[in-house]
Amino acid sequence: MAALRLTAEALAARRGDRTVFEDVSFSIGPGDVLAVTGPNGAGKSTLLRIVAGLLAPARGSIVLDPAPDAGRGVAVHYLGHLEALKPAFTIAENLAFWRRLYGGAGDLDEALEDVGLGGLAHLPVGRLSAGQKRRVAIARLLVIDRPIWLLDEPTTALDAAAEATLGRLIERHRTCGGLVLAAIHRPLPVDPTATIVLGKAAA
Repeated sequence: MAALRLTAEALAARRGDRTVFEDVSFSIGPGDVLAVTGPNGAGKSTLLRIVAGLLAPARGSIVLDPAPDAGRGVAVHYLGHLEALKPAFTIAENLAFWRRLYGGAGDLDEALEDVGLGGLAHLPVGRLSAGQKRRVAIARLLVIDRPIWLLDEPTTALDAAAEATLGRLIERHRTCGGLVLAAIHRPLPVDPTATIVLGKAAA
């Protein structure tokens, strides 16, 4: 995995006439895990979506060094609140769809074993529990295999065992030189390198 550094300078976000956050800066490199905390409405999800390139900041800049020829989007994988899974498709069909769409090369069966869903690839996603669906979404991180993981409340719907599994996968990713930016309400199952607290001025 190529060594990357992601740097944000003086980011600001607005929602209508309201400033959601401003002057947010950070720099993370290989192996770093940055946790983003704060109350509801502080802009945690907004910050991740800006880094993912899904929203434009009101001010500020984001630089990825070295910059991919095809843009920052090819280096990031955003895991949001919604699982983005088709309920009528099987687990394997969902993962294969996303792998084709994003050009991933990860092994589907290996990814499912890693998240504790080995042997269930044939099941339709619509038959899964909320926790199982979340684990399929986490498996998508593995089959697409991008260096920057943007995780929005990644432990949602996970039981203690699945949280521990997520922690092991994050540790493996950072050991391989990956970067993680996670918006959280609950503590991550790994120790973050640094933490940003949004919404402090409003508290």
